[in-house]
Amino acid sequence: MSTQRPSSTPNPMTGLIAIAILLIILGLVAGLLISRAAPPTATPSPTTPPAPPTAAPVATPTPAASTMPIMPTATTYRYNSPPPMTIDPAKKYTATIYTPRGEIVIELLPDIAPQTVNNFVFLARQNFYNGLTWHRVLPNFMAQGGDPNGDGTGGPGYTIPAEFTDKILFDQPGIVAMARSTDPNSAGSQFFITTAPAPWLNEQYTIFGRVIKGQEIVDGIPLRDPNNPADLATPGETILGITISEE
Repeated sequence: MSTQRPSSTPNPMTGLIAIAILLIILGLVAGLLISRAAPPTATPSPTTPPAPPTAAPVATPTPAASTMPIMPTATTYRYNSPPPMTIDPAKKYTATIYTPRGEIVIELLPDIAPQTVNNFVFLARQNFYNGLTWHRVLPNFMAQGGDPNGDGTGGPGYTIPAEFTDKILFDQPGIVAMARSTDPNSAGSQFFITTAPAPWLNEQYTIFGRVIKGQEIVDGIPLRDPNNPADLATPGETILGITISEE
């Protein structure tokens, strides 16, 4: 009787099976390790480029309405006598002359020439100057207006006395004074504004104001010499009106 014992000689098929199983196990382990080590990668989503900066549309400003008051013309240009004194020389008076190109603001000087300022204020408030012209405008000298005839011969029908002084002189542009004839006491309604110093006029013409705003408007008044026949074909630039403020 023979006793069955394990054979001491290895079976080749058994070894191959063992190797195959080992390789399968190693493969599974390796796959597991790789899946744990590699972090998930997010799929990049499409990036929308930022919109370029744009400026807000600028609104077109609406032109400001004209502040010029309605300027009626005078009902008369002839008076029998100078006006009574109605201003207060202690107060401040300002005249605004309206032209097609802008405004001329004049500080009146009642403390220096009270009768002349009173006369000018009276005529302005009677609309005397509204619609008249700068009939005589000479280069580097002055612009003259206030004549209802438009040629240098007209006036309000009366004259006022001279108020000459050395307290203010024709030493700069913007001096406002009364025009007159050869008679010192012949001023009426015509006045002029200097565009340059005119020292030869000192103490010979009554100064009653000075320009405090709008001298460039005065400087731009079209030249006109009534003694030049060529200039008489067209009237001078219009004085639309003059208003007076009192403080």
